Formats: sequence, C-alpha cells, structure tokens
Amino acid sequence: MAGTRIPLTRDAPGELDGWPDDLSLAAAHPGETRHALVARTLRDAVTAGRLPEGTRLPGHRRLAQRLGVSRNTLVDALTQLHAEGYVRPRGRSGTVISVPALRGPARVDAPPLPLSAWAVRALQGQVQEAGGDTFAVDFRVGQPVPDLYPEAAWTQALARRAAQVTHAHAHDPLGPVETRRALAAYLSAERGARVTPDMVMLTGGTQSALDALARVFLEPGRLVAAENPTYAGARAALAATGAEVTGVPVDAEGLRTDDLPARATLVYVTPGCQYPTAVSLSAARRQALIAWATGVNAFILEDDYAADLHLTSRPPPVLQGLAPDRVILLGSFSKSLAPVTRSGFLVAPPDVLRVLTGTRPLTDRLPGRLDALALADVLGSGAYARHLRRARGVVAHRQETLVAELRAALPDWTVTPVASGLHLYLPLPAPWTEEAVLTSAAAQGVALSPVSPLAAGGHVPAVLLGFAGLPLDLLRDGARRLGAALQAG
Repeated sequence: MAGTRIPLTRDAPGELDGWPDDLSLAAAHPGETRHALVARTLRDAVTAGRLPEGTRLPGHRRLAQRLGVSRNTLVDALTQLHAEGYVRPRGRSGTVISVPALRGPARVDAPPLPLSAWAVRALQGQVQEAGGDTFAVDFRVGQPVPDLYPEAAWTQALARRAAQVTHAHAHDPLGPVETRRALAAYLSAERGARVTPDMVMLTGGTQSALDALARVFLEPGRLVAAENPTYAGARAALAATGAEVTGVPVDAEGLRTDDLPARATLVYVTPGCQYPTAVSLSAARRQALIAWATGVNAFILEDDYAADLHLTSRPPPVLQGLAPDRVILLGSFSKSLAPVTRSGFLVAPPDVLRVLTGTRPLTDRLPGRLDALALADVLGSGAYARHLRRARGVVAHRQETLVAELRAALPDWTVTPVASGLHLYLPLPAPWTEEAVLTSAAAQGVALSPVSPLAAGGHVPAVLLGFAGLPLDLLRDGARRLGAALQAG
C-alpha cells in the first residue's frame, strides 16, 4: 500500500459492544481486491451514519475476525481510509472515525436532472408504442421480419473479411473506399443516383445521419420543413436543435409543394414511398420541390427508406439524380438486412461532406469496419440482389393475402395495396376515430399503430398495419378479427 501504514491497535474487552450487528463485508465487485472491498464496506457505513464521527473501531484482530479477513488485509484497508480522511489513528490506543455522515435535507423525490434544452426537446419528440399487452395478432409497425434475413450470405461475407480487420489500416472518415465504391455502383444502377464513391459517407443508419445533419445545419431561429405526417424520429431529430419544424401536408401526389414555406434551411421528404401514407411524389412535384429548394437555398433531405422493398412496381429514381448539388440522399439497410447490420449511408455534395467529416469525431463514430467490408461483398457479389428478389416475393404475397382478407372482412373500407414498404395505410371512414379503432381492435386481440403520433396538427385519421413479419395464417386471422371488431361498430 502507498502511504504510511496505519499502526496496529490492541484488542480490549467488550469493544464490539455497540458495533452494528448486521455490519458485515459487502458483496465484492468483479475484479475488486480484498482490501478494497473492506475499505468500501467501512466507507459506506461511515457515509450512511452507521459508524458516526468519533466512533472508536475495535482492535484490528477482533475487527478482522468480525469481517472475515486477515489482519493485514484490514490494516491495508484502514491505511487507504486514513489517506482518504475517513479514519484517524491514535497510536496503539485505537482508530476513530474522523468524518460525519453524509446528511442532506429529507426529500421524497430526487431533484430533477439539470438537462440541456437539447435533451428536453429530444425527449419531448419521442414517440413510444404502447406496450405490455399480449395480442393474438400484432400489426404494429417496426416488427422484425426474421424469416427474410440473408444469414448465410452475411455470415460467409463476415468470415471472408474477418482476417482483414485485424491488420492495421488507414483511417478513412467516410468509411472503407471499397464499400463506398460498391454503394455508388448499386445506387447508380438501381436508384438512378448521380454518385461517385467520394460523395458517399457510411453512417450508423438514417437516424444517425439525420442527427448529424441537423446539428450541422439547424439552430434556434432557423426553420426546417417536413412532410406531415412523417417519420417521428426525423421530426424529433430536427426539432431537438431548437429550429422551428413546419409541417407540409401530403395528398395523393405526395408533398404539397405549393404549401412549402417561403424560407427554410432544410426540408425532409420521403418521395419514393411517403411515410406513412405510402404514396409516391409525382413527377411535377419533384420538379417543383427542386425549384423551390434552389430558390430559397435549402437542402432536400431525401430518405429513400423503402426503395429496396418495392412490391407492385419499381419506384421512381431518387431525387438526388435530378439535383445532386441540392439533395442529400439518406439510406440504410435496417429494413432489408436487419438485424445482421444496421449500417446506413448518405450521399452529399463535397462541401457538405467536408463539414460532416470535420464534425463527426465530436458526435459519432464510423460503423464497424468488418460490417462495412462484408456489406461491400454482399452488394458486389450479387447476394444482396438475390436476397431482395426472394424477400420482395415473400412480402408481396403477404400483402396480397392481407389486402384480400381485409377487403372481404371490411367491404365498406378502402384498402389499397402499397407499391413499396412493409405496412398498409388504412384511412378510417367516418365516424371512426383512431382511438376507437385501436380500442375495438384490441378487444379482439389485434394491435395496430395510429397515425396521430406521426402528425403535427390536422391529419386524415388512419391506422397502420405492419404485415411483412407475419405468416399467412396470422394475417388471415388478424383480418377476420378486425372485421369482427370494426363491422360491429
């Protein structure tokens, strides 16, 4: 032990009288040494007031026996406590507690955390799904689709690349160049993007990218536009900066560009498959959106979240291909490859990437290099394309089954299949409200997702039915249960 070793003390008759009967050695923490455990036990007893200031400790031999440790271990612990100021030796006549208990004003509740304004805004923007109940059929969105994951292809890619990540390599703040090459080739061929590898940055997913972009471009006093309704995580990330988020209505052609604000720094859109309504932004409005962004010097944040899972028709090319200097393209593999990887990417003009790479060390880290290299192999080998062909067929068949069953069970309701994505958008006929539908469905053992948490202000009442992760028998059962619940109403 460092410092002056505390002197041994003599035992005296009756000196354990008054010693707390239940004061024994605490449970050890992983890796904790014996003397550190003794010191922590006595320190906690002092601060809790169980060994008041001025208390004389028993002789070292008796105290060591009481605690079940050797005398040397006890002396080492008391030496540490002496160095910290908890005990004071009095020669061979004893050792006494030298600090008072930690006492504060009595209160029932802990004081509030001193949260920053950013944290308060971020927490206010969170949308929590109701949980705790068990449902016979769970249509809530965001459910995993475990039977569609390409586990074999991903495992093989990881095994091939594992040895490479153990060797030293140059750090690239954008991510491994071969992964960026593979992504650029894929996005050019499949999504009509105008992209080179030096325009691609790997991210931890769309939410990570949104947070980084929001921090770079937004602050209190600035304005950002977003579709209404929209993905709640996007609105929360944008609002957390203190910027004003203005909702722009959507209709059958997507974002209503005539309702865009006169000024804005950013606009967040999902033009390929609007979330949650699943409509596609029309060609005329695509042109109008780009013209607006150019006129007000705003960047368009294009979230291409569902493009890989198109079901009934191929989605239109990305907006980024029309205006690569004005559009920042966001994408991830959370729908098509999760849970094997949640890696994502963004495609941006060079000046935007320079800022993001400069600020990234303060807020974010690159996705794992092994995952990135495996992703390059899965994309480049054709394994991802084969996986998507199979997944699209399975998901499309599940949608066809659910749509047919719902139309039979709810003949007076409008049930429209989606071209892309993993959920149905079901507008409610009057006089149904979202709350009433959710309550009636739950009584029949069915869980749905409301649209209201995704909307700011007025919106068309509707519910969402996530179908991609459910087998055909549950889809049929869920539709029948909904028919019984909603036709009766």
